[in-house]
Amino acid sequence: MTVDEYNDCVKQYSDNVYRFILKNIRDKDKASDIVQDAYERMWRHHENVDSAKGKSYLFSTAYHVLIDHTRREKHSVRMEEADLQEHAHERQYSDLQEILHQALEKLPEDQKMVVMMRDYEGYSYEEIGEITGLSESQVKVYIYRARVFLRNYIGKMEVVV
Repeated sequence: MTVDEYNDCVKQYSDNVYRFILKNIRDKDKASDIVQDAYERMWRHHENVDSAKGKSYLFSTAYHVLIDHTRREKHSVRMEEADLQEHAHERQYSDLQEILHQALEKLPEDQKMVVMMRDYEGYSYEEIGEITGLSESQVKVYIYRARVFLRNYIGKMEVVV
């Protein structure tokens, strides 16, 4: 990939990558940092990247940076968040979008990523497989399991009402 091809890739896919990361972590600053790290990694290896696969490489890199970031953050909890979690109580909600976000947070990270790529971003199973490094059948299984969980979680009347 040449410098011009790299720059074209940045211009063409930066919004999509940012939206994908933001939907997964819902923090604008962290999403920007992750996207920046993905572009940095891509730049370091731009000579070895085929320009035709720039999009796949970029999304794969962003996906892996996101996973690394998520794993690092799991080990550290801020005091404010810990206190809020201790005093949380079960409430009934009628906002389906909020319930969906709660359900997505309960999914394992791999399932969450593939279902978001498929249902929010509209990627094909093959593209998701290229980005995540999973086989197409693994992608389908993860999406199926995630959708079954979401259907069961949202389908509970005591959660929705």
